[in-house]
Amino acid sequence: MLDIAIFKNLRLQGGFVIVNVEFIHEPMRDALGREAVAQTRIMGRQFHLLIQAGLSDREVSISLYHEVLEAATVAAVIPPHAVMELNEGDFERAAQTAHAEWGEATPENLNRLLQSYGFHEE
Repeated sequence: MLDIAIFKNLRLQGGFVIVNVEFIHEPMRDALGREAVAQTRIMGRQFHLLIQAGLSDREVSISLYHEVLEAATVAAVIPPHAVMELNEGDFERAAQTAHAEWGEATPENLNRLLQSYGFHEE
């Protein structure tokens, strides 16, 4: 079972922080009204992640990769060139690839993902 507690107050490449990760039972929708399994509220450089309860560890891991890369892209004052043109499908593919290559999302692997897209320590 993926231990979500290890992500609380996690410092990330680019100067971002995952403040908390919370599982919720209510359905979620993205900005276009589509069903979503995860969402991130961004407050400055702080991320507050919501993930649909009942997902498999694999789905939670991929959601973490996806949400962190997407949130960092949105929250960056000047995002790295590698993420400038990414869309929702690209974030999902990046998350799937990260999970396939590095395994379960961990603090180290989330930072590895961000670093691979050009986010650096701040």
